[in-house]
Amino acid sequence: MSTTWTQARIHLRVDPPFSRKVKRANLRQAVQAAFVSAGEQRSGELTVVVTDDAQIHALNRAYRNVDAPTDVLSFADADAAQQFVSSPAVRGYLGDVVLSYPRALEQASAYGHSVDEEISLLVVHGVLHLLGYDHEQASDKDRMWRLQGVALASVGIIWQP
Repeated sequence: MSTTWTQARIHLRVDPPFSRKVKRANLRQAVQAAFVSAGEQRSGELTVVVTDDAQIHALNRAYRNVDAPTDVLSFADADAAQQFVSSPAVRGYLGDVVLSYPRALEQASAYGHSVDEEISLLVVHGVLHLLGYDHEQASDKDRMWRLQGVALASVGIIWQP
């Protein structure tokens, strides 16, 4: 896995209550790992947001009609998703990955690993969605889970679905 996504521009927004708890370098590393695992060569920009349950609940209700908080949401840029071919030199906006720190903390405790590992999993998962991967069908899920495992292993996290 020697491929790197060197054209990345990753914007981070960590809400103040979590700013000392979240390692920004881990967020960037998880984004890069997702791109490498998917063999993605596009240049572009994306934003990773770490927020609370109330904010992610509001987004889930507004955009998915689900009246509950969740762990991670991905919002792909509609223009980027509809591009048939893009030049590697063109930097497009790929979208946003929004995750709930409280959900990550709760899930880390439930699964017996660190919150940093859970956050990396959620970032990788969200970025793979931005890249067009999904897990609605069994075959799609198998592929996405495999890519998640490869990405996480590359940052030293052993993940079992």
